[in-house]
Amino acid sequence: MKLIPALLAISLTVLVAYFVYTPIPDGIQEPWRLMMLDAGFRATVRLAKLKSWLGINHDILSIRQAIQDFENLMKLMFSSESGGGVKPGVKVSDVAFGGVPVRVYEPPAGGEGYLRRGLMYFHGGGWALGSAKHGSYDVINRMLSDELNTVVVSVEYRLYPEVNFPVPYLDCLAAAKHFLSPEVLSRYAIDPERLAVAGDSAGGNLAAAVAQEISTDDTLSVRFSVQALIYPVLQALDFNTPSYLQNANVPILYRPAMVSFWLQYLGADLSLQPQFLANNHSSLQHPNIGQELRARVDWTILLPQKHQKNYQRLVTEKGSEGVQDIPGLLDVRAAPLLAAPEVLAKCPRAYVLTCEYDVLRDDGLMYARRLRDAGVAVTTDHYEDGFHGCFTFLTWPFEFEVGKRSFRGYLNWLKDNL
Repeated sequence: MKLIPALLAISLTVLVAYFVYTPIPDGIQEPWRLMMLDAGFRATVRLAKLKSWLGINHDILSIRQAIQDFENLMKLMFSSESGGGVKPGVKVSDVAFGGVPVRVYEPPAGGEGYLRRGLMYFHGGGWALGSAKHGSYDVINRMLSDELNTVVVSVEYRLYPEVNFPVPYLDCLAAAKHFLSPEVLSRYAIDPERLAVAGDSAGGNLAAAVAQEISTDDTLSVRFSVQALIYPVLQALDFNTPSYLQNANVPILYRPAMVSFWLQYLGADLSLQPQFLANNHSSLQHPNIGQELRARVDWTILLPQKHQKNYQRLVTEKGSEGVQDIPGLLDVRAAPLLAAPEVLAKCPRAYVLTCEYDVLRDDGLMYARRLRDAGVAVTTDHYEDGFHGCFTFLTWPFEFEVGKRSFRGYLNWLKDNL
């Protein structure tokens, strides 16, 4: 009889190990830490989908709540010991800019007698997760405000499932226009010549789209002087770029998951995921995708050869019926990589951070190339050992060395260019 508990324990251990283990590319450091992070997130997603199936709650709302609960637990257990990145001198206030909730971080040095940098930040999370006020984003923006003596405005734009495109974009644009108004800049003692817009992942998408709109709006007297895009997602026409294929199964952003985020954002049926994965939504049959538009996402032209490797471009002849009628698919406000050269030419100088082991790597690299071709000064910061999300993993228990390096690279570029 004593054998039964032992067998159960062994079986449970094997099952847990099987669930946790995910093949990690050799180039990624701290692989077991990433496996544990990924396993935790996958377990959260599966539990959320079960609750959705049972009719208890929407899966995205359950994931949000689980993340918030975990962050609250970590704060309770460890913030008093480690500081958790909190900068006591930074003044934090929750207000509204253009009717949109924002969190404002004011540096301890104050603005008496001189002007400070200003930065607007849009958080990532697939237009469905994340918050300007919690977790890593709060830590990152406190640190930046303190170290660079910068007034940081982090935007709490609305998310799926409550809203779809273009609402998150319009929230960010409204907040940005309010931020750039002379009254607000004066109130916070911000130098109108030193203004940045930044964001990571889906937030990088929003930052790029807002930068394009602000740069071409002749009614504005003040515009952003720089943009900083952290592994941004910039197009939904080609889910078979080399980075999408190479990193399809690399944590923490899997290829099918990114397609699902896009479908949610654009208000499309999630059952279309297989069609999008096969590029059937952007076939040669599509009446609104001409040769010029395709050239703007043609990685065989826009990517360095070392990233193209031996992959072949996939353009299907015929698409499935109904898959091509997706509102927003070709809208540059949703897909900034599709913008015309004359729009890109007006954009502010840029910092584009990319990671080798990220499905979105090629989106960022192609955008950097297109900006350069349009005459914009661009700094690319590529992390050979980086993976999607690493920029936000700065504190225990999900603290990665590549996360610290990438954050420091972003900080240093802003210090020198803003």
